[in-house]
Amino acid sequence: MDDRLKKQMEFILEVDKAKLIGRQTYLSDGSRKENDAEHSWHLALMAVLLSEYANEKIDVLKTVTMVLIHDIVEIDAGDTYAYDEKGHETKKAREIAAADRIFQILPADQAKYMRSLWDEFEENATAEARFAHALDNSQPVLLNDAADGPGWKEHEVRAAQVYKRNEITGLGSEKLWEFVDALFQKNIKKGNIIDE
Repeated sequence: MDDRLKKQMEFILEVDKAKLIGRQTYLSDGSRKENDAEHSWHLALMAVLLSEYANEKIDVLKTVTMVLIHDIVEIDAGDTYAYDEKGHETKKAREIAAADRIFQILPADQAKYMRSLWDEFEENATAEARFAHALDNSQPVLLNDAADGPGWKEHEVRAAQVYKRNEITGLGSEKLWEFVDALFQKNIKKGNIIDE
């Protein structure tokens, strides 16, 4: 087999493991929690459908690719829950080590490109990264609201936590931030998010 194709197929098999990485966000029907692959697919579709709400002009394909690969480091690093303060102390180091290993499975040119997209997402310094973060922050809120807040209730999430987590959402999309904020307000009133 061609060495390039062999490496690409090895990477594709490796990232299949994202289907095994559980997240803390419930599906919209509340029946179970989603996995990383489902989350990334959902964000990719959101990027295509909602790109018109980006604050700046974005390269949609680049953004789609970014959201498809942004969490594959969790294959090694595990999912760190958004409000897990202790887990966040080591998150960056765990994820960098994972990125160093996983992207290197690819042929050199693709490894460099995918790693640069992952780094770009982490740095949040481009229009695409800012919009990708807006999507990444909005999607769990949308699902939690649809399911009547099981993730928020299960973890006793407070209003200050959700606002802190979403302080960069508006940088990528003011429109999505307005939508998310309305969902927060609704769920604070319902008691799904603890008002402080």
